[in-house]
Amino acid sequence: MLNTTNKPSDLSGPVVIPHPAQLEAFIPDEATLEANHIVGFDGNDIRSRPFNLLRSQVIKTLDSNGWNLFGTTSATPAAGKSFLSMNLAAALSRLSEKTIYLFDFDLRRGSLAEALGVEGKNGLGEYLAGKTDDLHSVGRRIGDSNLVVFPCYRVKTNSAELLASKRFDALMEAVKSLPNDVIVICDLPPAFANDDTIMIAQHLDAYMLIIEQGITTKKQMNNTVALLKPTPCLGTVLNRYVGGLIDPYGYGYGGSEYSKYYSD
Repeated sequence: MLNTTNKPSDLSGPVVIPHPAQLEAFIPDEATLEANHIVGFDGNDIRSRPFNLLRSQVIKTLDSNGWNLFGTTSATPAAGKSFLSMNLAAALSRLSEKTIYLFDFDLRRGSLAEALGVEGKNGLGEYLAGKTDDLHSVGRRIGDSNLVVFPCYRVKTNSAELLASKRFDALMEAVKSLPNDVIVICDLPPAFANDDTIMIAQHLDAYMLIIEQGITTKKQMNNTVALLKPTPCLGTVLNRYVGGLIDPYGYGYGGSEYSKYYSD
């Protein structure tokens, strides 16, 4: 007999994504950000440089294709995709003309809430399961920035069932209807962890593939691209790349001069 007791309930009305000004502001603790290597909020921190460079590349690619909705994924776990999603969103949020929404759709192992120190009763898992219809109780505006995070507190039910629901379809339709000055980043599960990423990717304009140096193989990378077709790959990011002795951030030029450039 099929188990229907945990199926998501129908929505009582249309889905509306809250404006940042309508959401409770959350100010992350600096020690928590440091412990989780979230550096993208501070443009004067030399460690934010890779995310600033990535930010410009992402915006250029999005604008040239008319996109504003993309995901981040990896072939295997622990490649650093959530770390990159959070820091890229933080770097993008420093652009005053853009509003950034970051959704944690890694329903089984969401980590963005922990990285920011956000706590709450309702996350995206609870919303998709029908335990709340109020996205205002899920989203958090980060400080006085234009970044909104919709965290996930890890669901104990079948995540694929939630992603195949009418509630998820309605949520993604609302996301797609956001204004053109909005950029939406979806932090996805690893592509081969389950079929969740395949289900989400069909709603996206594109996705970014995170590759871990020395771990992700060429076969895994090619298989991920094939698995997520026809959704286009926005680009790849080589994470934990050791560029050489002169540049600990992996770009191979400039050396210690960057420390002087970013210092007071």
